Amino acid sequence: MSGHSNRNIFWASFLTLIAAGMGFAIRGKVLGEWSSAFGFTKTDLGTITGGGLVGMAFTIIGFSLFADRVGYRLLLIGAFLLHVSSAAVTVAATPIFELAGQRPTYFCLWIGMFMFSLANGMCEAAINPLVATLYPKQKTHYLNILHAGWPGGLILGGLLAFGFVGETARVAFLRWEIPMMFFLVPTLWYGAIVIKEKFPISEARAAGIRFSEMLAEFAAPVLLFLLVLHALVGYVELGTDSWITNITQSKLSVIGIDSVLLLVYTAGLMFVLRFFAGPIVDRINPLGLLFVSALLACAGLYTMGTVLAGSAGWWLLVAATIYGVGKTFFWPTMLGVVGERFPKGGALAMGSMGGIGMLSAGLLGGPGIGYTQDVYASAKLQQLAPSVYETVKAHEVNSFLFFGPVSGFDGSIVERLAREGNPDSPLVEEASDYGGQMALKITAGIPATMAVGYLILLLYFRAIGGYQLVEIGPGGKEHETGHVPTAKEAIYIDSRADQA
Repeated sequence: MSGHSNRNIFWASFLTLIAAGMGFAIRGKVLGEWSSAFGFTKTDLGTITGGGLVGMAFTIIGFSLFADRVGYRLLLIGAFLLHVSSAAVTVAATPIFELAGQRPTYFCLWIGMFMFSLANGMCEAAINPLVATLYPKQKTHYLNILHAGWPGGLILGGLLAFGFVGETARVAFLRWEIPMMFFLVPTLWYGAIVIKEKFPISEARAAGIRFSEMLAEFAAPVLLFLLVLHALVGYVELGTDSWITNITQSKLSVIGIDSVLLLVYTAGLMFVLRFFAGPIVDRINPLGLLFVSALLACAGLYTMGTVLAGSAGWWLLVAATIYGVGKTFFWPTMLGVVGERFPKGGALAMGSMGGIGMLSAGLLGGPGIGYTQDVYASAKLQQLAPSVYETVKAHEVNSFLFFGPVSGFDGSIVERLAREGNPDSPLVEEASDYGGQMALKITAGIPATMAVGYLILLLYFRAIGGYQLVEIGPGGKEHETGHVPTAKEAIYIDSRADQA
């Protein structure tokens, strides 16, 4: 394939993540409108955002089973159709609420988000092994550049939400249905590229690797350990980002900053830094980068929860900077490690990584952080003013995994008290803020656990002679190269391959 065709395909892959990031960021800002308009609790909202992630897990894993056989182009066409369909289902929420009430509206939004995540999952099942095929000599470097599309989408979506979503919209207030459709612009763009371009076959298929050989890779303890670690990545990165705008809104408003700009800021850090993953990995191997990132993410999350308990203000931005740098390299570097160490796993190995991360984010991260907020906010308000809690608590009782039931706050009642200037409103806000603070502090334990895991892997690879790139040789046999190309070497090798 020509270098021009490679660039077009890479750009289409990049745009799929732009679309996903835009939808994710705008949804985070719209949660407040859904809460006040439809009366949802934090747990309800967390489950809806979880629907926007969990479907991605099933499609990543499911389609990775045969992505190498059906081809990447067909998967991306299917994703395009699902992206468009999800938009139609989501905007039906308001008329359904007017006709049938809260619960059908909840399921409408959940289904719309689920469809959106199915589309994102089909994209993820295709683009990761696709980019590894396009640039086989430095997968970690190019996968980090590819996944700069995600924070790029967060930036665009966040700025659009800042301008057009909610009562504090700085440009013009638009009904939430309109901003939720903005992601269709990059969707139509990548769809147009996919339809006309010719795609390569996968690295594993080109080497004649059978499905049974791909499946056999999962017998490797290191790959299984990486899957567990990536489940934690999904929880801490996507689960936290689903809530960060909502959790920090009241504190940042004190200093005149819209909380969506915090998401834009951390996404900006990710966007820039992911372009420099290659040079960083040249100095410390991918596992060293992941270890340092986990330590920073832990420190950043705990510090954010701590400063939110005080006057917060600009110290919150300092904590967010630490967290933003920490989370930057998790997802693409983990995929790069799997691609570099287990190339025979093909799309199946990479898809399983992405799938387990999304499954964790959707079933555990989003709902778990929402549930934690409900638990601590409810306990705080019952301590401050039991009668006020009885006024604002939701009728339904929520639970999470094996943790006990809790009644969170009814978002529509909370909104009404604030709008009317009710003297009880500050107590409710204090309790809600406390719930958010505790959720961030508790979530900081996840990257702390990840740091221990990465340290174990670092010690393991040091004991066997160091981290090395694995390639598929003649007869489909894997072998260590004894060398991981630097960024400059890999770019030269890949450019020569393009010319050939």
